[in-house]
Amino acid sequence: MSTTLFSLGLGLGTKNQHQQWLEVFYPAPQLNVVADALQPMLDAAGYTGDNQVIELSDKTLDAMIAASEQTELTTILTQLQQRPAQNKVAVLTVLATDSAPQSTPEAYLKLHLLSHRLVKPHGTDLTGIFAVLPNVAWTNEGAIDPAELPQRQFQARLEGKHLNVTSIDKFPKMTDYVIPSGVRIAATSRVRLGAHLGEGTTVMHEGFCNFNAGTLGVSMVEGRISAGVTVGNNSDLGGGCSTMGTLSGGGKQVITIGENCLVGANAGTGIPLGDRCTIESGLYITAGTKVTLIDDQKQAAGTAKARELAGRSDLLFRRNSQTGTIECLTNKSAIQLNSELHAHN
Repeated sequence: MSTTLFSLGLGLGTKNQHQQWLEVFYPAPQLNVVADALQPMLDAAGYTGDNQVIELSDKTLDAMIAASEQTELTTILTQLQQRPAQNKVAVLTVLATDSAPQSTPEAYLKLHLLSHRLVKPHGTDLTGIFAVLPNVAWTNEGAIDPAELPQRQFQARLEGKHLNVTSIDKFPKMTDYVIPSGVRIAATSRVRLGAHLGEGTTVMHEGFCNFNAGTLGVSMVEGRISAGVTVGNNSDLGGGCSTMGTLSGGGKQVITIGENCLVGANAGTGIPLGDRCTIESGLYITAGTKVTLIDDQKQAAGTAKARELAGRSDLLFRRNSQTGTIECLTNKSAIQLNSELHAHN
């Protein structure tokens, strides 16, 4: 009976002066790996089962190459032999099961799986990921421990160079690790590693996409996709709009935007939307928002809290310009998204 591993990644990582992991790059992460064909290579690496992170010496790399068949992994192994000495470490990360990450290499492998579109948001266990991801200074010379940054900056000056620090964060920008096919990203720093961008997505300059979140198809993102939020095919987020994530405020409900939806400029939602829904510009809907229901005769037909409408399709949310009342009616004339723009995403 064959054994299937959840995921496997050969990569090159960075450690600080105390030999603590800062980050790992996996050029070709694998999902649902049949272990039988790779068993000789895994044995040569010293893999003993379960979830395991193995640092690979030159001797181990030689043994793995000798034991492996000519595959993409063999090519990566050969390239890893050429790594510079410095603080770069060749690593094999094997996840036999999809459980909460226990180390930085495991967390990075899971973030790669998301950005490579091998799993969708919420498709892998990221419980406790903040505890295993260190804060890192992201620079033009790669990842640096913030505690070591002043000396590195001084050394760069002594060498007549400039060390540029783009951010200090637990998450790097996605495009330093993964560039999905068929996407446009106007400001790469606004998309974190672990974001899932569907084919045909455009993220404009003010758009943002967090980890474990993203689009499932063609979308124009000019607003914020918070952690855990997914946006369906052919849905657009207008300039300055927001989707409520689950990292802050104790919220547990996962926010999803269905297909063919429009969240208008400076609008937002704290409830899931079904398909063909529209929230007019400037209107933020939260779970407790009191909504007046409008029937097909355009008459008030009772009230409801927005959470009671969560996940329903064909809804239009608007604010009555005379009374200020928030209204919800059937979205009979669903917004037709810009097909010319989407055709060239």
